[in-house]
Amino acid sequence: MIIVRAPFRLPIGGGGTDLPSYYKNHEGFLITAAINKYMYININEPAIINKIKLNYSKVEMVEIDNVNEIKHDIVREALKYLKISRPMEISSMADLSAGTGMGSSSSYTVALLKGLNTMIRRHITTKELAEEACKIEIDQVGKPIGKQDQYAAAYGGIIQLDIDRLGNTTVTPIQIEEEVIYELEHRLLMFYTKIERDANIILGEQSTKAKNNDTVAIESMHAIKEIGFKIKRALLEGDVDKLGNLFNEHWLEKKRISNKMSNPEIDTWYEHALKNGALGGKIMGAGGGGFMIFCCKEGQRKNLRSAMESIGLSYMDFNFDYEGAKVLADIK
Repeated sequence: MIIVRAPFRLPIGGGGTDLPSYYKNHEGFLITAAINKYMYININEPAIINKIKLNYSKVEMVEIDNVNEIKHDIVREALKYLKISRPMEISSMADLSAGTGMGSSSSYTVALLKGLNTMIRRHITTKELAEEACKIEIDQVGKPIGKQDQYAAAYGGIIQLDIDRLGNTTVTPIQIEEEVIYELEHRLLMFYTKIERDANIILGEQSTKAKNNDTVAIESMHAIKEIGFKIKRALLEGDVDKLGNLFNEHWLEKKRISNKMSNPEIDTWYEHALKNGALGGKIMGAGGGGFMIFCCKEGQRKNLRSAMESIGLSYMDFNFDYEGAKVLADIK
């Protein structure tokens, strides 16, 4: 039995510039982080049953020679990519559900590939793991997503991603002082909106606009990348107030890309946060729902949390994860 976990991610700056439709023309730059909320994958090789069984929100069972019949697209394509055809049972559990803007699909893919590679004793680097996850999700499944989520789940920590026009990705850990890390964990507050949505719809529209050189979308994505550079400087300088203000600038630019990024209810929640101690914030991931994150003013954490909970949002505590995808058990 093999048990693997991969963290969910927290996008900090430059989000969207990891889409192929953008970086192939303009290069991408992102700051992203992993948090201590996880996707868990359990892979067991049964002694007798000669089938592949999947347990997720559904249950599937297929013959080992019929991998193409698997409906779970990520599992199907991962098994085909690794040329695995043997009896196994794959089960998944997660701290957070899909559709919440936390990159659950990529965390699943990274954890699955980590587990499958462990099972067949195929040793790969963390970079190779992230790239294989990108290949499965983007090239083989055809999701209109970028590279941020897979790299955050594979590497963990707070990292910088530089993506050239060919898609080559360079990972640089951001060296932030320990006291600044503690302050970030204290002043960044995450709230669940209880709205679940399909990120692929929003990302698909954003990708199409980038491919078509939509002026507003491209200008906004350029601005988001520049804000990403400023966010890096703020982190290195330990200026959390500046980070909060940059979050606000990022959110205003992000909303220009698509009218699906926000809605009147989300805008109301955002304004309520600004009136109750937040410097700035944003919807996590593609937008439209899921989690919101805010950077509060110094000394305003309790007030902001109470204010957001009073209007129905659920607070979720978190810390940063520095281990990335990890095998928790490998029992023969």
